[in-house]
Amino acid sequence: MKRPLQLLLLALTGTGLLHAALFTDLYLRYVKEGLRPLLIVSGILLLLLALAGAVLDRGHSEDPGHGHGHGHDSGHGHGHGHTHSRAPGIAWLLFLPALSLLFHAPPALGAYTAAHSNDKAVKERKAFEPLPATSPLPMTLTDFTTRVQQDRTQAVRGRTIEMTGFVTPAGRGDGWYLTRIIFTCCAADSQSVKVRMYGSQAPPADTWLSVTGTWHPRGALGTKSAEAALDVHGTKPIAPPVNAYTDDLPLLPS
Repeated sequence: MKRPLQLLLLALTGTGLLHAALFTDLYLRYVKEGLRPLLIVSGILLLLLALAGAVLDRGHSEDPGHGHGHGHDSGHGHGHGHTHSRAPGIAWLLFLPALSLLFHAPPALGAYTAAHSNDKAVKERKAFEPLPATSPLPMTLTDFTTRVQQDRTQAVRGRTIEMTGFVTPAGRGDGWYLTRIIFTCCAADSQSVKVRMYGSQAPPADTWLSVTGTWHPRGALGTKSAEAALDVHGTKPIAPPVNAYTDDLPLLPS
């Protein structure tokens, strides 16, 4: 890859980062929301590097003494200033992700990723606050799982719960999963949290739903033996959230 194409790659990558982080929400498919300023700074730096490289190259090309005036180097310096700047041919592949940031962003992570990724570990909790009397009770998938497996007061027993997420088919047995993918930092370290759904035919994979139901009694509630599962009472399709890689509470009706 010749020097001008290397500079073009820098410029395209910088422009793509700024496009994704400043003018769209596409960056949320790659990193957490809090890393947006770093993406913007990175995009600006890449554009400045491309501009600086172009200015320096132009200055060298306009220097009348550049590459001339040293006759004893004529047998060894042929092409000096050019061959050392070549990159391996495989570097052409770097144009693909750079162009995708501008013209064709990859699809959002979904059921396939959730089925092949590690489940998010549930943190140990020693105490739980009383649940509000709201019905249905909005809960995150993580909070529901934690309550089911650790809350000795069994506060979720008999309560109608509402959760939101996307559909992941179950590999074996009955039911399907309501799922959320969570970024710790970026897409590379994503983990999934899943709650099994019973009593309802599985919707198409990756469908975003609001689900209401009650805890599916399997195992001893409040212990590790309890399954994080729901007997479905109702489902409602919803639009995917802008920031889909968090485990947020269902939006309350306005």
